[in-house]
Amino acid sequence: MINDAVNLAGGADRMQLIETFVRIVEAGSLSAAAEQLGNTQPTISRRLQALERALGVRLLQRSTHAMKLTEDGRRCYERAKDLISTWQVFESDVRGDSEEPVGLLRVVAPHAFGQQQLIGPLASYLRRYPKVRVEWLLHDRQPDFIAEGVDCAIRVGAVQDSSMVALPLGQVPRSVVAAPALLGDAPIPRDAADLARLPWLALRTFYRSGVQLTHCQTDEVQALDIQPRLYVDNVFALRNAMMQGLGAAVISSWLIADDLAAGRLIHLAPQWDVSALPVSLIYPQARFLPARLRRFIDLMRECAPAALAGDFTQASITPGDRSPIPS
Repeated sequence: MINDAVNLAGGADRMQLIETFVRIVEAGSLSAAAEQLGNTQPTISRRLQALERALGVRLLQRSTHAMKLTEDGRRCYERAKDLISTWQVFESDVRGDSEEPVGLLRVVAPHAFGQQQLIGPLASYLRRYPKVRVEWLLHDRQPDFIAEGVDCAIRVGAVQDSSMVALPLGQVPRSVVAAPALLGDAPIPRDAADLARLPWLALRTFYRSGVQLTHCQTDEVQALDIQPRLYVDNVFALRNAMMQGLGAAVISSWLIADDLAAGRLIHLAPQWDVSALPVSLIYPQARFLPARLRRFIDLMRECAPAALAGDFTQASITPGDRSPIPS
């Protein structure tokens, strides 16, 4: 059935129509597919109609509120995915390493890192590959890669999904801190047990009711039970709440380094460490990765460790540098 697409009317690009159909199915609607492909909904609708005319079958049943595949559409979708993958591998083999990245790359990045640390590596990528456009989407949840048309995501914390490829980029050190106003005239807590008596704030993404601390010299471990007064899902909000003297919290060390140096925040129980959070670049397992994604992975693995550690001088690289994805 797919082979019959050779006779498409009007000279339309066959692979473009097939790729559009697959994107419609995976995005869940014509409008979502149009947004992901950077086209208008009428254009996407015309491509679908052209493919249906060429194949002589109805691929989708559409109503005002729903869209579902027909039986022919299900068969076409499975064959189309295989055809696209085979074509992409063929193109990549023919072009080799000289292939220039083009097109749109959709990346999900955490709010905090996406606004600050990772902008340097992103700028290096855009300077190096001028034919690539990037949608830099900032949120902390794991996206639905297929439905949202996302190529890859940068993820803080452990990756549990076995269907994802997870490439380690580095770690985020964390500290227990508070504003001087929280302590008043009381001495700075030196022991982990002293922290339990303080009011707490929590970043609900990574801890809600307990924190584990390790003594930096003896390796003694203490599990600290807390009852936070405030839960947030953004580290900037957590920092600002701490600055108001509302409570102590565990927070990324890079974010509060200047506050500690200026005395706006105080490091509590400094002999006790909080475990660092891993940072990974994740994407769905696939036989083929487009050049724009392969090059982005190259660059992030090279630059992200320094960026995550707060070393912005090493977080960007010159446009001429290039290194392959490590095997």
